[in-house]
Amino acid sequence: MAISVYLWYHNKMETEEAIRTRYNNLKWALDEKLRRLFAANEAKVIGHGGITLAQKATGVARNSIKQGIKELSSKKEGVGSLSSPRIRKVGGGRKASVKNDKKLQTALEKLIEPTTLGDPESPLRWTCKSLRQLESELCSQGFTVSHTSIGNLLKEMDYSLQGNQKTLEGSSNPDRNAQFEFINSRIEKAMRDGQPVISVDTKKKELVGQYKNGGKELRPKGKPEQVKVYDFVDKKLGRVNPYGVYDMADNSAWVSVGTDHDTASFAVSTIRRWWFAMGRGLYPEAKKLVITADGGGSNGSRVRLWKIELQKLASELNIPIYVSHFPPGTSKWNKIEHRLFSFISMNWRGKPLVSHETIVNLIAATTTRKGLRVRAELDTTHYPKGIKVTNEELESIQIERNKFHGEWNYSIRPV
Repeated sequence: MAISVYLWYHNKMETEEAIRTRYNNLKWALDEKLRRLFAANEAKVIGHGGITLAQKATGVARNSIKQGIKELSSKKEGVGSLSSPRIRKVGGGRKASVKNDKKLQTALEKLIEPTTLGDPESPLRWTCKSLRQLESELCSQGFTVSHTSIGNLLKEMDYSLQGNQKTLEGSSNPDRNAQFEFINSRIEKAMRDGQPVISVDTKKKELVGQYKNGGKELRPKGKPEQVKVYDFVDKKLGRVNPYGVYDMADNSAWVSVGTDHDTASFAVSTIRRWWFAMGRGLYPEAKKLVITADGGGSNGSRVRLWKIELQKLASELNIPIYVSHFPPGTSKWNKIEHRLFSFISMNWRGKPLVSHETIVNLIAATTTRKGLRVRAELDTTHYPKGIKVTNEELESIQIERNKFHGEWNYSIRPV
C-alpha cells in the first residue's frame, strides 16, 4: 500500500513539473486565450485530476481551464468558433480591492498575531485560525472578502502554515561548549591509545504486550496488525527498561532489557555485563575505561549510588574508570542516542512488542550500513529503589575530580 501511494505521488509530481516546464517554455508567446487553451489541453490529456495539476503548474484559474475545455470540445465537434478577436490586454480585468485595502491588511494581521501587534483581546486569540474563521470574523467587522482572497492576501504578506520548531533549549551552562570540547579531547586521546570508550544511557521505557508501536511496516493490503485499543499496563508483562552501552571505537553495543526499576545498580550491572561479554575480548590490555553519560537519570552526575557501584566495578576490573557527563539539557549529543537507540526504534517500528523475547530479538537484530553490531539480553534481576548512600560510604570512594568541572569529570580508581 505504501509503495503504491509513493509511486502515485511521485508520478503526480513528475507530471506537474513537466506541465510547468512546457508552459514556461511557451509562456512568452501566449496571450490570455492561448494560456487558457494550453492549460485546458493539458488537463484533458491527463483526465481525472488534470484540472488541479494544470492549475498548479500554470497558475491559470480553474474556471478559466474549465472554460478552455468547453472551447476545445466545441471546436472538435464543429460548434462555435475560436476566432473571436476580443483578447484581454495584459493587466486588464477587474482589480481585486483587497490587495490595496490597508485597513483590511491591518485587521487581518491583528487576528493572526494579536499579542505581537498589541491586541491581546483579539476574538481569535485562542482559536485555530483557518481561512473560514478569518473570513467570518473580518465580515463581522464590516469587510467584504472571501476566504480565497484571504489566502491569496496572506501569501502576498509572506504568511504560510508553519509548525513548531524545537530551537529553545532553556538556560544553558556558560561552560557547555567547553565541556563538549573536554569530552571530545578525552575520547580522542583514549581511542588513540587503544583504550575502551563507551557511551551509556537508558532508552525510553516500553510497554510489553499487544500494544500499538509507532511507525509502519509492509503488510498485505487491508491486513494491519491488530493491537489493543487502550494502553493499560499488562500486570504480568509490565514494562521494560532497555539500558545500552555503545562502544564508540568498535561500533558495537550491548543492551540489557531490564524488567525492574531503572537504577544506578542496573546501569552499572549493564556495563559489567558488556565488559565480560564483549569489552574484555576487544580490549585485553585495557588500562582504563572511559564513560560518557547524561547528566541525569540512573547514571546522573549527582547520583551517589552511581559512584558507589562504579567503585565496585573499578575494583572488580582493577582499572580506573573515567567518567564525563554531558551538561544539563544536552543529552541528545550523547553518541548512543543517534548511533544506537535511533536505529533500534527504526528496526522495530510498526511491530507490537508482544513479549520480552520479541524485544530482545528486535534489539539484537538491529544493524546499520556502517556495520553496527548489537547484543541484547534480558535482565530479570530485582533492583530496589530508594537505596540511601551515607556520607561515610561516599567518602570511601577513591574518586579524583578534574580541575575543570569536577562534578562532571572525575575518575574512580580501584581499591
